[in-house]
Amino acid sequence: MKASELRGLSSEELIQKEKAFKKEFFTLNYQRKMGSVEKPDYFRKLKHDIARILTILRERALEEKKEVKNG
Repeated sequence: MKASELRGLSSEELIQKEKAFKKEFFTLNYQRKMGSVEKPDYFRKLKHDIARILTILRERALEEKKEVKNG
């Protein structure tokens, strides 16, 4: 997913997507250890998507903190 698509989602939706991506990553990692992965390049895509989600959530948390501080 693109960052612009992710920014349009609410924080709760982002957290749900993060959980889904982590679960999918875990499943793929298990398949890789068993030797039956169909798309090995999908690992990189999942890692990047998870990182994008975490970055956006962190940005939002910092913005909220800044707004509370400035009052």
